[in-house]
Amino acid sequence: MFTMQKRPFWIQRIVQAWEKRSIVWLSGVRRVGKTTLAKMIPDAVYMNCDLPSVCRRLSDPESFYDSLKKGDTVVFDEVHRLDDPSRLLKIAADVYPHIRVLATGSSTLTATRKFRDSLTGRKYMIYLPPVLWSECPNEFGISDLDRRMLHGGLPEPLLAPVKDASFFSEWMDSFYARDIQELFGIRNRAGFMKLLHLLLRQSGGFIDYTNLAQLSEISRPTVKTHVEAMGIAHAIFLLPPFHGGGRREFTRRPKCYAFDTGFITFVRGWDSIREDDRGLLWEHLVLDTIRSVIEGRNIFYWADKSGREIDFIIKGSGNQVDTIECKITPDRFNPDHLRVFRTVYSNGRNYVVSPNIKEPYQRRFENLVVHYCNINHLPWLRD
Repeated sequence: MFTMQKRPFWIQRIVQAWEKRSIVWLSGVRRVGKTTLAKMIPDAVYMNCDLPSVCRRLSDPESFYDSLKKGDTVVFDEVHRLDDPSRLLKIAADVYPHIRVLATGSSTLTATRKFRDSLTGRKYMIYLPPVLWSECPNEFGISDLDRRMLHGGLPEPLLAPVKDASFFSEWMDSFYARDIQELFGIRNRAGFMKLLHLLLRQSGGFIDYTNLAQLSEISRPTVKTHVEAMGIAHAIFLLPPFHGGGRREFTRRPKCYAFDTGFITFVRGWDSIREDDRGLLWEHLVLDTIRSVIEGRNIFYWADKSGREIDFIIKGSGNQVDTIECKITPDRFNPDHLRVFRTVYSNGRNYVVSPNIKEPYQRRFENLVVHYCNINHLPWLRD
């Protein structure tokens, strides 16, 4: 069913990345659709690195690359399964730059000890999140926002008529066995899984390592090590605070976001989306979209010790900082927090992002101009 879907946004992202580097690293959690997307690349030589026959053929990189023509495209799917994947990719970048390479994996490139070379300056990295809300209506035929929030964005449960709890349980077991245990050597399955459930349940909130250690019954240093592994494997995303001028700003406490709303609703035991749940889950969907076009190191939240917060801050060039507030109902936006923020950081654009806005518009709050839009209208998708 999923193989019939087209994903032009991601194909375009990969093609544009090849204009900058000959090697593109496509990462994302298992079953997010990396293989299906890779097979959509026109006229590509597809190599499944899980197969022993492929591993044998790629053990001699020069012979393999010599069999290709100038301008050819090759896909190394699950390339980290090879004994020496960094050598294969390094040779491609240095000796065969006329060959375009797409390499896929479940984690960032340096997650496994097999990568002796991080290929600095040789690759372009793309993170593939669960299906974006902007893709749902046209590419997947889904226009029900609650369904996307409840089922999540992994293609299989997204397209399933009924949410199947066994899929999420099996996915978490596989994630631990094939990603965490294999790549990081973490053996305490019970402690790790308890921690993962806690982070999914608390998604969107501040991360408190001491509290997590007490609840998961593992040490605080171990919690930090496990959280780092989850981040590398894309199960969570730590959003740092933005600071630089306000004396009462948060400067250290990151927020922790789970990779998919379907897993949040699964661990919370929800079988439907209540009115009070939509705001937090919508925040996750907006973050997915932002991360699809902006490097994670340029995305922040803002908060101060008086309880004022802004959902997302996008750091641009120079002193420009843009703000994003996520609202299911745009009329509920209150500009008070934004006013305080702009007294310190005056240069930047302000956005309220809502699924209920069909056409973008502006409102002025005294000296503040706020752009109201839906996800498709965010400027970074067009820049």
